[in-house]
Amino acid sequence: MRMMGLDVGSKTVGVAVSDEMGWTAQGIETVSINEEKNMFGFDRIGEIIKEYGIEQIIVGLPKNMNNTIGPRGEASMAYAENLRRRFQLPVQLWDERLSTMAAERVLLAADVSRKKRKKVIDKMAAAMILQSFLDSQQK
Repeated sequence: MRMMGLDVGSKTVGVAVSDEMGWTAQGIETVSINEEKNMFGFDRIGEIIKEYGIEQIIVGLPKNMNNTIGPRGEASMAYAENLRRRFQLPVQLWDERLSTMAAERVLLAADVSRKKRKKVIDKMAAAMILQSFLDSQQK
């Protein structure tokens, strides 16, 4: 089963997909959105769903360190519900605490320039979210 992982921000959504066996996640792109103008990138997300034959969507849920849900978490939950209604696919929220910071550390360790990091950080965070989910399913 092929899955899609999403790292939802206020301006972009990082997108990752799994391989057909559901073992590995690859970041594929970053979709621009604008929450204030109700532009959520659903048209592009739909194209990716069709292109890759996605059967399930994993949306990162940014919880606070004390396990509470803040404004970004609430926005991710609303985004997930919109995906569920729009695409009629199973959508699961997945704890993504520190995924963006982990992606940033990997890119820093690889000595990637700030300009290049900004272009890939969201899709890399999406890949980390999806990979974490896939790993949990292998146990």
